Amino acid sequence: MRRFARLYDALDRTTRTHDKVAALEAYFAEAPAADAAWAIPILSGQKLVRAVSGRNLRRWAAEETGYPDWLIDASHAAVGDLSETLADLLGAASAAPERPLHRVIEASVLPLDRCDEAAARRVIAGAWAELPALETFLYLKLIRGSLRVGVSRKLVVRALAERAGLEAAVIAHRLSGAWRPSAAAFRALLAPVDERSDPARPYPFFLAQPIEEATEELGPVDDWQIEWKWDGTRAQLIRRAGRPIVWSRGEELVTDAFPEIREAARGLPEGTVADGEIVAWEDGEPLPFSLLQRRLNRKSAEPALFREVPVAFLAFDLLEDQGTDIRARPQDERRRRLEAVVADLEPEGAIRLSPLLPAPSWDELAERLAEARRRGAEGFMLKRRDAAYGVGRPRGPWWKWKVPPYTVDAVLVYAEHGHGKRAGLFTDYTFAAWDGDALLPVAKAYSGLSDREIGELDRWIRRNTVARHGPVHEVAPSLVLELAFERVQPSARHKSGLAVRFPRMRRRRDDKRPEDADRIESLRALIPEKEAPKP
Repeated sequence: MRRFARLYDALDRTTRTHDKVAALEAYFAEAPAADAAWAIPILSGQKLVRAVSGRNLRRWAAEETGYPDWLIDASHAAVGDLSETLADLLGAASAAPERPLHRVIEASVLPLDRCDEAAARRVIAGAWAELPALETFLYLKLIRGSLRVGVSRKLVVRALAERAGLEAAVIAHRLSGAWRPSAAAFRALLAPVDERSDPARPYPFFLAQPIEEATEELGPVDDWQIEWKWDGTRAQLIRRAGRPIVWSRGEELVTDAFPEIREAARGLPEGTVADGEIVAWEDGEPLPFSLLQRRLNRKSAEPALFREVPVAFLAFDLLEDQGTDIRARPQDERRRRLEAVVADLEPEGAIRLSPLLPAPSWDELAERLAEARRRGAEGFMLKRRDAAYGVGRPRGPWWKWKVPPYTVDAVLVYAEHGHGKRAGLFTDYTFAAWDGDALLPVAKAYSGLSDREIGELDRWIRRNTVARHGPVHEVAPSLVLELAFERVQPSARHKSGLAVRFPRMRRRRDDKRPEDADRIESLRALIPEKEAPKP
């Protein structure tokens, strides 16, 4: 457990991806296999047990330490993070022998799902008695839900791949499905592989750089293949060894979540790998992304949902043709081969060809950008006709030209502390717009401001807090910020009846009074007609 605590500390001290991957790789090289195996789901954000309530933890900590409830509550309010607060109050354990990570998980975490309240208290108090402060903090995070330390599953996979000398896709595939942490499973995860024996293996995804506008600096428009940038989820469709397989860009197998695509893929030639976008699709047109969200993060699609939200795979690139890797061939050639493959499929089926767009000039293409939202797209994809299908996100071969975001001036109404290095700062904000004479929350935002601006806002929040609701600080509704976002969609979960997608903060509007902020009806008017609630 101490080795894992040192890893956490190293990850928490840096924001550099390279340093995080290096720390992870070093841990996986040194840790016992049983510990390393459990570190994978923990670092990937997987919840190991049902969360233990904060109320119970505060009460049990008070009983263990003898501190009064008010002191624990005041400490929590000052620190902002319950796990950190309780770990500090409980203090360091006595000189107990080190407990390996896998023993802590198997003896003090997993049993909590089978315990009544009294038994859970005994298990947790036993762990507190044996773990030093930092390890207690990590333990509390695990039994509260999951550990967040700025590491994604993708980074964990990358570090494991570098440790094993394998492609990240091989590691991701091995971790998919019913993988269970154990010493034997970890050793098998890193074992050498004959890549030809792994028919489910996808290729690394090629990504585009953002561009604010396309101009003559890119050269003649005829040198570029222009497509819609669909508002869906990126995927690779594989047909090898007689099996259809669908991989998400997040390196997760999602074949069973999209049975209509799986069945349509049985018509692909053996040895085919296509790149494309999964989009909610009906009657030849894309449906709103909010509908597709109902199909995402599910291991399988229920029949009713399958009928309510049909989907299609819009293919835009061919990476493997009849078992041959053609990624090094020019974009134009790959497109021609893709057209030939898709031409043999059912025209109205779940696999379709993403259309190319004519572009006589950059100026005329710019004029068409406004069409994107009406067509359910986010903008354009620009791909050099002579470009190979690469790896990562290099500048030059592929660009994404997105529709400018919407903006709204909203009033800051609530704030919460951040996590990790930002646990002592208010970094999570709730914003509201006017509905008549009332302010209704419309968005939560966490990004967009510099460290200096966050520090200034943190000081403002401390001066202007008017009430506390647990970890949430209600502030005087007097500060306006401009938010940028991609779209508005109806939401039954919010009192305002709407939710904004990908909100981020652009700037403080100290030039605006709170009464000058935007109104709910302005946001409702941005909901696409297909999604608008029926009167």
